[in-house]
Amino acid sequence: MTDVTGVPADVLHTLFHSEQGGHEQVVLCQDRATGLKAVIALHSTALGPALGGTRFYPYATEAEAIADALNLARGMSYKNAMAGLDHGGGKAVIIGDPEQIKSEELLLAYGRFVASLGGRYVTACDVGTYVADMDVVARTNRWTTGRSPENGGAGDSSVLTAFGVFQGMRAAAQTLWGDPTLRGRKVGVAGVGKVGHYLVEHLLEDGAEVVITDVREESVRRITDKHPQVTVVADTDALIRVEGLDIYAPCALGGALNDDTVPVLTAAIVCGAANNQLAHPGVEKDLADRGILYAPDYVVNAGGVIQVADELHGFDFDRCKAKATKIFDTTLEIFARAKADGIPPAAAADRIAEQRMADARRG
Repeated sequence: MTDVTGVPADVLHTLFHSEQGGHEQVVLCQDRATGLKAVIALHSTALGPALGGTRFYPYATEAEAIADALNLARGMSYKNAMAGLDHGGGKAVIIGDPEQIKSEELLLAYGRFVASLGGRYVTACDVGTYVADMDVVARTNRWTTGRSPENGGAGDSSVLTAFGVFQGMRAAAQTLWGDPTLRGRKVGVAGVGKVGHYLVEHLLEDGAEVVITDVREESVRRITDKHPQVTVVADTDALIRVEGLDIYAPCALGGALNDDTVPVLTAAIVCGAANNQLAHPGVEKDLADRGILYAPDYVVNAGGVIQVADELHGFDFDRCKAKATKIFDTTLEIFARAKADGIPPAAAADRIAEQRMADARRG
């Protein structure tokens, strides 16, 4: 079913009526000359201009792209609130295979749409977009972060994203095992691309035993050529069933925790970099019922957004790393709140983030 705009009714219902909606603005962007089709979703600007990356992905349908933009933008509101940033949540998706249609002209056209929002949305990198792309996008607007140092930016935000996830893992280990080290623990990383390969480095340096998988053979080889002691399994289905797995780190696309994967997880902790890991409401309770400690994704993967937000004020890596280090304390606070309130950690994180946004609106 669609309405007169051609947008499926379930997407419009999500936007205007569901608890997952409540977005302030959704912009559909098209530039026929370059083949650009994009969606920019602003969930909230209560804390400041919406900040979130641009995903470039070959969605099966436009409706799927819109739904992803809505979910990702909402997640950014919570992420930015929990990171203590003066930014609301937004996200953009460009529809198409970046290896096939990405061009300088398309990125410039996209940048003009970002500019049309007049600063309500600040963009950065995400899946399918890179620092070099942001350098191009920035040529047509003032609200682009994640640029190269040569162009006034901070460079690759994956470095601090991985560092923050590692801090979240340390907090989960402290909570479950009484010690914030991963030494001797078996950690499975699904997706060793932009963020995952940095996370593997942190884990190995801390003495963890690491198991990986990735759909890209070159990403796997980058790890194993340097660290032959790392174990490789065929796919995520195999990884989540690895015997003796202590921690599972989803670091690819969202929806990794669902009705099929949660019942067979062997890990005691889930802590990874992927956005929107919970496939639907209720999965957080399923994890808790199985005694699996879940570190909310938007809390532990906030290192990257801390970095790109800092870029707007003159980037200082040490300042950003100090802020990302606090993800350890924030994660501990969430686990403590969850235990005190008798709720899953994901619900505890939501309550804290929602309170900050509500206070900002009243202010």
